[in-house]
Amino acid sequence: MASTLGLVPITRAYLSSYYDKYPLLPLSSHVAAFSSQLRSLIDDFCSHSPTTPDEKIVVDKVDCEIPHKIDENMWKNRENLEEIIYLLDRSQWPATVQQQATEDPEFATVLDQLRNKFEESLKTLQYFQTKNADSIFNTVMSYMPQDFRGTLIRQQKERSERNKQAEIDALVKSGCSIRDRYALLWKQQMERRRQLAQLGSATGVYKTLVKYLVGVPQVLLDFIRQINDDEGPMEEQRQRYGPPLYSLTKMLITIRVFLFLLWARVGAQKMTADQLTLLEGAANTYTCEFESFITFMGEVFANSPFFISADEVGASESRNDDYKEISIPAGKTHEVLLSVDSLNSYIAWDFALEPSKMKMDVGFSVEYTDSSGQNILILPYRRCESDQPATVPVLSTIPAQATAPAKPP
Repeated sequence: MASTLGLVPITRAYLSSYYDKYPLLPLSSHVAAFSSQLRSLIDDFCSHSPTTPDEKIVVDKVDCEIPHKIDENMWKNRENLEEIIYLLDRSQWPATVQQQATEDPEFATVLDQLRNKFEESLKTLQYFQTKNADSIFNTVMSYMPQDFRGTLIRQQKERSERNKQAEIDALVKSGCSIRDRYALLWKQQMERRRQLAQLGSATGVYKTLVKYLVGVPQVLLDFIRQINDDEGPMEEQRQRYGPPLYSLTKMLITIRVFLFLLWARVGAQKMTADQLTLLEGAANTYTCEFESFITFMGEVFANSPFFISADEVGASESRNDDYKEISIPAGKTHEVLLSVDSLNSYIAWDFALEPSKMKMDVGFSVEYTDSSGQNILILPYRRCESDQPATVPVLSTIPAQATAPAKPP
């Protein structure tokens, strides 16, 4: 069991400084260019021949809002990759396209190569997701007691995953669509998130189990409870690396809708060389840029810390927030109120008096106010010239008080 002594969960401020070491190169300008060209042709298809109700369900996806969360974007890419691979399968080629392929073997080869490229991107994405999920779980387990308690957690996860796979298998056997299957897959992913949060807060299916987890570090439970919060540490990742991924997700959806409408509109008229060239260019650009992004994010995730020392929290916070100079007259009190977002949040502080020929100090204490307005002491009153202790968990709004001396000691 790895030690968590002196550690706290990663903070958004710390991740910001960590991500500074991993700047992401901008996407190729071809991403926006091909997306724009494809969108223009989609509009042309729809203006020349109105969409049917079934077609409209697919076409409307090109204007859907792209998800904010990184993992939801990954699942959207997986779904649309599978849809494109399905459309590029020879059995799905329209009769006119099959005739062109018979007359021009090179034409068929290009379509087959595009399908292979998308299949490789799908495999890369699946490996990326599996590797990261296993890495997080194994890291969490490394901080669990290495006895029956850890075994119980593993058994619970294995049972849960078997049930999820059986649910997928049953749906596929019923003849579901790719869309239906991914709707269930995302539902299951959200359930994994809920279970992770339940483990951290000892609720739900883990309520009884966690009773046996005597000795499990609180810092671990805090970490797995807050890791996926909307405004938690991962929000820094979304802000930093989300926009390029959103562009790639949008591009892939556009490729899928274009190919879908192209197959639906190709009839007496053959697929043109310009259409094939555009599709090939867009496919090559997406697969290259997306796999580069996945490789980059894999490196970021592989080295990203889950826990850091309390000193590092203070250091990262101080780098991201300007210090404020406060003058406290002798005998007066200065109070700082901090709003705490949730139970078991952590706070840290850092202050120091300016150097002076005359020895000075201040009285300092920390307390919190519960919902009834009662003040409860966290840090007893003491006099000091500076202070930067380990972070501490709190339960409510914190008033921190510093009182200047009536006269120099």
